[in-house]
Amino acid sequence: MSFDPQLDVTPTTAPLGFGFGDSCFGPQVEYRGLDSIRKSLLDPECDGPDPVYAIAMDVGRAQDRDKLLDRNLLFGVVTYAAGRLGTEPVRSQGHVHKPSPRNGWSTPEVYEIWRGRAVILMQESDGDAPGRCFAVQAGPGEVVIVPPGWAHATISADPNQPLSFGAWCDRNYGFIYDGVRAHGGLAWFALLDEAGKLRWRRNPTYQNCELTIKSPQDYRELGLEPGVPIYRQFERDLDRFLFVAEPQRCATYWASFVP
Repeated sequence: MSFDPQLDVTPTTAPLGFGFGDSCFGPQVEYRGLDSIRKSLLDPECDGPDPVYAIAMDVGRAQDRDKLLDRNLLFGVVTYAAGRLGTEPVRSQGHVHKPSPRNGWSTPEVYEIWRGRAVILMQESDGDAPGRCFAVQAGPGEVVIVPPGWAHATISADPNQPLSFGAWCDRNYGFIYDGVRAHGGLAWFALLDEAGKLRWRRNPTYQNCELTIKSPQDYRELGLEPGVPIYRQFERDLDRFLFVAEPQRCATYWASFVP
């Protein structure tokens, strides 16, 4: 990998998935096939890699298992296949996080890119008026946060290499797809030109909106340390990511959030 997450987890491509070292626990890898995301693609009949990506939810060092359970935190890892989905880059289907039964809040997510180039596409709402829309570009070692209640998808910006990342999530995670599927995707489609560069097309099923393309902020207001792997930050301060499982702690911050 081009970034060391300081966690003994290794993305693999043949087969697509992960290897876990002796110091780490990890679940059976799950796969998302092309058919499972067709409803959110610009061309639902397109060809592309299958499976599209592999995901392992609930990963960590064995010594941290109880600490994670006590804080209702879960660390997940994802790796995408290289290639294209028709004219689109490899990506997930958009969704909103379900409200947690613990506090009634849709929970945020903290992404850390390990290899490849990513764009985290996010919008304030999955309704007809999507609100503010952002395409946050990130490379290895960079962190992107999706706030509570926002619809989002993760896009691989380089079709010539796989994309791998880790993420802090709420242990009671769940996804709502209805709004995004009803609109045939998010408010903007990322398309690849012949040179493999991204360009953007607005989804006309939403009301008119602007797309802001930017780099991630450093999130110091949430206590994050730029340049330090996010799993290592958890080990340094076990409560640093409590805002993921308990987003109500940062209600004022989310109200004016800019990724």
